[in-house]
Amino acid sequence: MPQAPLMDGSGACPVEPGVAEAPGDIEAFLRTVERRGFLMARVALGHEADALDAVQDTMLRLVQGYAARPPEEWRPLFYRILRNRITDFRRRRKIESLFGVWRSPVAEDDEDPIDQLPDPAVGDPERLVAGERRGQALMQALAELPDRQQQAFMLRCWEGLSTIDTAQAMGCSEGSVKTHYFRAMHALREKLEDHWP
Repeated sequence: MPQAPLMDGSGACPVEPGVAEAPGDIEAFLRTVERRGFLMARVALGHEADALDAVQDTMLRLVQGYAARPPEEWRPLFYRILRNRITDFRRRRKIESLFGVWRSPVAEDDEDPIDQLPDPAVGDPERLVAGERRGQALMQALAELPDRQQQAFMLRCWEGLSTIDTAQAMGCSEGSVKTHYFRAMHALREKLEDHWP
């Protein structure tokens, strides 16, 4: 599994080049957020099929309702819609559980789109194993965070959204974003100190 950068020691997280910039057309923009949106939904929902459904529905709703908006508004809107879809899936699960409907969090035959990406560590087994362990530890630590901390971390650190855009995407104040992000960073540093010394 490819590993996402966690921290660089300064408290700021590196962002992939070009990811924080909104491209000029909606299709190009969706290509830049699709993979990360899936990862965010997968961590939040713990089920790949639901994560794919949530991201696809988010993309469709963004195109149908907001394609005419300025490109700089698309990123916070995408994550706000995704957050709402994740909430909808969780509510549906609660209702299903009342009626005894249950499914495995990750089906055996589900193919992970992230695993299909080329791994830069191929050829160095020791580096590959270490990267796999770090990735698994990070995903586990993220899954254990409270929802709002998880969202704040992924939007601020992985997506590189500003505090203002993160607040818009999360539907809360900038102060709340700062608090959730700080707590997430603190919790992740404690949980992952063995993997990122």
